Amino acid sequence: MNKTKKYQLPHTLVIIFSIVVIIALLTHFIPGGSYDRIEKDGRTIVIGDSFHYVKSQPQGLGALLMAPFRGFVEAAQIIAFVIIVGGAFSVIQSTGAIDGAIRSISAAHSQSRLLQSLMIPLLMTIFALAGAIFGMSEEVIPFILVFIPLALSLGYDSIVGTAIPFLGAGAGFAGAFINPFTIGIAQGIAELPPVSGIFYRIFCWVIITGLAIVFVSRYAAKIRSQPELSPTFEMDQQKRKQQPALVANDPKITTGHLLVLISFGMALILLVVGVLKFGWYIPEIAALFFGASIIAGAAARLKPSKMAESFVNGTKDMMNALLIIAFARGILVIASDGQIIDTILNALSSQITRFHPIFAGQAMFLVQTFINFFIPSGSGQAALTMPIMAPLSDLIGVTRQTAVLAFQFGDGFSNMIIPTSGVTMAVLGMGKIPWEKWAKWLLPLMLLFVLIGLILLIPPVIFHWGPF
Repeated sequence: MNKTKKYQLPHTLVIIFSIVVIIALLTHFIPGGSYDRIEKDGRTIVIGDSFHYVKSQPQGLGALLMAPFRGFVEAAQIIAFVIIVGGAFSVIQSTGAIDGAIRSISAAHSQSRLLQSLMIPLLMTIFALAGAIFGMSEEVIPFILVFIPLALSLGYDSIVGTAIPFLGAGAGFAGAFINPFTIGIAQGIAELPPVSGIFYRIFCWVIITGLAIVFVSRYAAKIRSQPELSPTFEMDQQKRKQQPALVANDPKITTGHLLVLISFGMALILLVVGVLKFGWYIPEIAALFFGASIIAGAAARLKPSKMAESFVNGTKDMMNALLIIAFARGILVIASDGQIIDTILNALSSQITRFHPIFAGQAMFLVQTFINFFIPSGSGQAALTMPIMAPLSDLIGVTRQTAVLAFQFGDGFSNMIIPTSGVTMAVLGMGKIPWEKWAKWLLPLMLLFVLIGLILLIPPVIFHWGPF
């Protein structure tokens, strides 16, 4: 008897390249357009009322075939970061210290009901605070390599291991109350006092973070009782086989392991200090973890050749992630070369004036969400859209503070799912989770985020939320 073949979604690269093709086709139908830009405080900012049509630049077969290569070039920084961090963590993991710490946590988790109930909410809250205060984004990538093995050892799956740091930081980023890279820049462009409106933003942060925690916690409980329901069940079974140390009998943690864990902990502390005080970004963070891997290898008395071998093996595991990042960046390359991003922004923003102020504020949020697909950078999107949205808000009866909040939600929520985000694709690549599986799992939460965002934008319009 023939069995019905189970339908499988296409490979992630097929999906992403299909989007590249669609965007290329759109360049043949959407006219080219551009805003004038000026340099201000080290940023390129558009002039709000300067939109004009330019000669269309339809993207053909040659552009399509070059898109992945150019994606590699334009995403070189994040790609290099993934390579270095992947190799560095492979060295640290080869010491056995991370596995030993995970086994210890797993044993404590199984013996304590309090720890079982509080672990996910507590860890996600910590990451959410990091997202809200200093805009944790790229910094979350290394944590995936720790939290997935931890989640697997606790009876969860790779999605839970990814969601704890990534959705935690993402929810905090979307509901941020300080984040200088999004709120700070947007408020500066909108001529609002720095950190103004913080109390309502904290309220939004609590709601958004709480929603993410409940969603992940309920899913984690379901997967722990019925592991086969996980979208990554088969892949996780393979991961467990490839990491037998996670299910072995608990060995004692050696002095070398302690030294490795201490050096790793110090690296995480330096990461926070460096980002907050010295403005570290991808190159410095990559260097930090590379240095930490050398110290960890020396502490565990690994031979240099063994460290090099582990480093190379770690970089090999990142190849799928690198291809996905490059292909996804190709989407932005095609849209930018086709001169359609500014045209789309102008067309969408001009429609907002037709709505009642309450709906206009919500429309701003939806427009920002759409634009974020093409500009998945918080600071970049602020520089592009806020010079347009801030004066537009004055015309439609929406305060500039509300316009900033609409930008914040539009930028933050969709960052956790769009394939054009280098951070999202790097996180999924690190976790070896296909984008289509992640997107299908996350879609219900995304819809809830959009709904809660629309609701949270109503009080600011009704009460004319001002500068303070």
